[in-house]
Amino acid sequence: MGFGRSVATGPTPSAQSAKRDSRVAGVNGVDSVRGCPYVSVVTDYLDVDEQPTGWREAGSASEVAVFLHGLGASRIAWRPQFEALSAERRIVAWDAPGYGVSAPVAETTFAAYAQRAAALIRSVSPDAPVDLVGLSFGGMIAQYTAARYPELIRSLTLLCTSPAFGLDGTDPQQWRDARLSGLEHFGSPGAAAPAILGSLVGPHGAHVVPEAVEAMKRVPMQGLLDAITTITTHDTRAILPTIDVPTLVLVGSADDETPIAYAQAIVDLMPDARLHMIDGAGHLLNLEAPYAVNEAVLAQWRSR
Repeated sequence: MGFGRSVATGPTPSAQSAKRDSRVAGVNGVDSVRGCPYVSVVTDYLDVDEQPTGWREAGSASEVAVFLHGLGASRIAWRPQFEALSAERRIVAWDAPGYGVSAPVAETTFAAYAQRAAALIRSVSPDAPVDLVGLSFGGMIAQYTAARYPELIRSLTLLCTSPAFGLDGTDPQQWRDARLSGLEHFGSPGAAAPAILGSLVGPHGAHVVPEAVEAMKRVPMQGLLDAITTITTHDTRAILPTIDVPTLVLVGSADDETPIAYAQAIVDLMPDARLHMIDGAGHLLNLEAPYAVNEAVLAQWRSR
């Protein structure tokens, strides 16, 4: 579920490969992590340290896209998307509640996280719905937000996420205890980041780990603990059929945390969703395969 492999949260690599092969016929698009080089450009960022929720933004387009990061990340984790997509949208990437500069949630429920996401959307785009993008834990929050506040969402993009915790039988308490033990061993999220994030990338993704580590260094311990507690309660299978906005579900073929079977399960439950697989990429999909991700997201936005 986006926080390392100390407890199995997805199939073994061989099982994942078999599932992936059996699903290829149902995948709407397939890209490769090696398909094109990504060329970095200079982008002017604006960091807004408001309360209760801070964010980073770039771009001056009239339409807004809001990005929700994963469990071990923060608002700076979307650099390739800021650089490539800010000409198309005003890009707003939050620090999740309890992360970076943002105040924590009052209760550790997905309803509380979704409420904060909705408040941010109303703040940055008061007159129009937004394109909502979420990765892993952020993708889970995005599902609840789209279901509870449909009037705020123009399109939905979900990367490397799941419709429910424990689809493979993982015990919530054991999963939580393993993460807490690891954090206690390292002493802080920042100290644990290289080991955790290094375990999440695909076979060609080691080069993105240092950048991901910088994003995780901004995560306070209590904010991460609250998110870990919340994630074990995740289950949107009953509400996904009610989300009728155009939805793109992206997954890396080498993602052992939220494998293609999880992405397919989301698509199967939604009325207007399509699956796009990126071959060779792991769980840090937006960093590992920025060109493929950005092209897919742009196509999603432009298809409306």
